[in-house]
Amino acid sequence: MNSDFHYYATYCASIIAGYSHQEAMTISYSDQLVDLCCKTLLRDLGAPLSAATTQLQLELMEARTDIIGLQDITRIWSSFHFLPRDLSAKPPTPCSKKYLNKYRLICGPNGKLLKMTVELAKDKPLQAAGLAMHILADTWAHTYFAGTPSMVINNTNYHFYELMPGEDGDIRRKITFRHSASLPDDLDNCIYTSSLFQDNEKSIMNLGHGRAGHLPDYSFIRYQYLPAWAEYEEYTKDNPSDYHHAFCQMVYAMKYLRGIHKEFETEQYDTDSVQPHIQEIDNIIRKRQPDASEDWQALGEKLSGKTIDPFDLNRYQEEYKSAPKDQKDNTFIGKFIIAALAQKSMVTNQIFNSGSKLAGYSIDYEKGLPGRQAFRKPIFCRKENKP
Repeated sequence: MNSDFHYYATYCASIIAGYSHQEAMTISYSDQLVDLCCKTLLRDLGAPLSAATTQLQLELMEARTDIIGLQDITRIWSSFHFLPRDLSAKPPTPCSKKYLNKYRLICGPNGKLLKMTVELAKDKPLQAAGLAMHILADTWAHTYFAGTPSMVINNTNYHFYELMPGEDGDIRRKITFRHSASLPDDLDNCIYTSSLFQDNEKSIMNLGHGRAGHLPDYSFIRYQYLPAWAEYEEYTKDNPSDYHHAFCQMVYAMKYLRGIHKEFETEQYDTDSVQPHIQEIDNIIRKRQPDASEDWQALGEKLSGKTIDPFDLNRYQEEYKSAPKDQKDNTFIGKFIIAALAQKSMVTNQIFNSGSKLAGYSIDYEKGLPGRQAFRKPIFCRKENKP
C-alpha cells in the first residue's frame, strides 16, 4: 500500500473508530513511518538499528545476500510488510524443507500472526496502534507474496491481465511491465514498472511483490496472474474488495484497542460503523488514480472537522535527538521504536519456533524490563541475529 492509504485512510478509520483528531494523527503518522524507518534514518538519529521497519532501495541494493543478510531482510519484511498468514501451512504437493519454510512465509489476511500483532498493541502507546494498522492493511494488499527474496515463491511471468469492467462483464487487458524506475506507471495503457527477472533465488529482485511492480499497492486494480508458488496456476487479485475489507477491519481492530471489544477476532469487520460513509470510501478505493491522498484527506477532514497536516518525516526527529538518554523511550520516535522491536521480536520468534531459521535465531523477549532493554536480548542473543 502507498501513503494515501497508510496515512490518510488510516486517519479516516481512526476517526470512525472513535479516536480524537490528535490521536488519529499519531496513529496515521506511525502507520506511515513504518515505510520510512530505515537503518539510514536510525543511524542519523543515534537509535538502535534493530528497530528498522523497512529498507531503502539503496540499502537493499547494497544488502548482503548471505545467510546473515537474508535473515535480516526477512526479519524486516516479514514482520512489517508481508506478515505470514500460516506458519504451519503445507503445499498441495510434497516438497523440501527449504521450500516449505519459504512457502509458509506467504502473506495473507486473518492469520494467527495478525491476531498476535493487534493484541501486542493493546494497552500500548498509540504508536504501536499505528504500526499494527500498517501491518494489518498490508496483509490484504500483499496477499500471495512473501517477505523474503525467493524466485520460487515470488516470481511471476508474462501472463498478467488487468480486469476492466465492461457492459457484458469483465474485459481483460494485457499488462506490460518495464524496468525503468524513473518512469511513472502508465495507467491508461496498462504499462507498469516491475523488478528485473533474476533466476537467482536470493536476488533482491525477487523480494516481496517486486515482480508484480506496484499493482498490489493500487486500491482500484483487479488483475489475474500466475504466481510461482501456485505452480503458475491463474489467480485473481481483487484489490477494491481487499482494500474495503482492510479498512473495515482496521476500524474493528482500533475499537478493540480502545477497549470497545474485549477480544480481537480475525475475519471480523466493522461494516456498521463504516456504512454511513461506504459510498464515499468505495468511490475513492475504485477511482483509477495512482495516488488517492487528496480524496482520502478530504474525507478525513470532513469526518473530523479538522485539518490533517501532511506527513513530515522530520517532525519528531529533533525531539528524539535532544532527549536525554534515559528519556528517549518517552519521545514519539522512542515509543515507535519500542513497538517496532516488540513486533519484530514476536514475529521472528514465531518463525523460529515453526522450525525455520529464515528470520534468524530468536527467544522470547524479557518481560518486565523497561523500554528497549526488554528486547536487547532477543535481538542480539546470537551472532546470527545481529543487524
